[in-house]
Amino acid sequence: MVPLNLSPLLLVSLFILSAARSAFSYTWGFPYDSQKIRGVNLGGWLVLEPWITPTLFDITGDSRIIDEYTYCQYQDKTKAAAALKVHWDTWITEQDFKDIAAAGLNHVRIPIGYWAFDVASGEPWIQGQVAYLYKAIAWAQKYNLKIIVDLHGVPGSQNGFDNSGQKMNSPTWHLNATNVQRSNAVITKIASQFKDMSGVIPAIAALNEPAGWYGTAMMNVVKQFWHDSYGNIRYPYGGDRTSNTVVIISDAFQPASYWRGFMPAPRWEGVILDTHIYQVFDNSLVRWSEDQHIKAACSRGPGLQESGLWTVVGEWSPARTDCAKYLNGRGVGARYDGTYPGSSRVGSCAGFSGKAVTFSDSYKTFLRKFWEAQTKAYETERGWIQWCWKAEQADEWSYQAGLKNGWIPQNPTNRLYPNICG
Repeated sequence: MVPLNLSPLLLVSLFILSAARSAFSYTWGFPYDSQKIRGVNLGGWLVLEPWITPTLFDITGDSRIIDEYTYCQYQDKTKAAAALKVHWDTWITEQDFKDIAAAGLNHVRIPIGYWAFDVASGEPWIQGQVAYLYKAIAWAQKYNLKIIVDLHGVPGSQNGFDNSGQKMNSPTWHLNATNVQRSNAVITKIASQFKDMSGVIPAIAALNEPAGWYGTAMMNVVKQFWHDSYGNIRYPYGGDRTSNTVVIISDAFQPASYWRGFMPAPRWEGVILDTHIYQVFDNSLVRWSEDQHIKAACSRGPGLQESGLWTVVGEWSPARTDCAKYLNGRGVGARYDGTYPGSSRVGSCAGFSGKAVTFSDSYKTFLRKFWEAQTKAYETERGWIQWCWKAEQADEWSYQAGLKNGWIPQNPTNRLYPNICG
């Protein structure tokens, strides 16, 4: 403790010295202050999403199966477990990590649900995901990639989306203290398991996309959860000893300016704000021209710095429509062709989604321009992590397909349109 009878000037000097010492005492697993994050999400692997692997859902023949929860709930348990094991074994393999590294990327973000670590009585979840997370760690070490472990779903769902594991009309996570307690326990478990592995897991994302549009009731819980997660992730040893693990917090669909002054240095260190930018989940956005999409992407750069925190665009896509099968939910249509409830038709989805062989040369040119505009804008801050590495039937979303078909360069710094944002 600092004696209370010290002069104010000396107290200030001690505080500055302490802050400086603290600032230089951490060896982050990736130099986030000086290098750009260039990465990809391994979506649809350890958390199922119907639009990423639609055949996995269609083969069940049961229209009630719309997310991972119902996938486990409405099938024979043995059958579902066997299908999940095949999926985990084949959807992402060592070859994918080799290819990701060869593409000049440095990060993979791996979504995983709370149920991989904690299943309560009455919940239908099937476990086994953690073993594959450890396989990913070994592959990442081999190919010099960094992993962000991303808690993608929590009890009661934080957003009601199928990507939280359980689709529902409105989230209930924030309404039940037990849900939040279980989530804190899962983050504590993840942080404890990986506290000495910051060289390969430099960051943990505390929770994906909580639904901040539900207002104060949600945001009060979210902000407290960020504070609790910081303690759980940065102090996994107990006492005053900190880890070198960076904490990633979601912007919860709030503008960057909302977070200015939240968790400021030097009291809080090693915090990254994660924002997700899509231009397809709105009736007006899918009506934009190609030029409007590109211009909007370019305009996002300056705003990324308004939070005062390191900021990464942890999800985004070069897709310009919501035409991908099941993108809005299994059995739900698209805004672009007017099959989504409450939408009006813009045009046919033909040629805008599916396999790249159906894409016109002009559409592929747009995908390249849009990809370059977004990566250029997002690198004005910490960088970007595209959603996602692969998809069964939606090449416009797939980094892998983009590499194969030319709208994503083999080296992400190689640009055909270096002045696209002026």
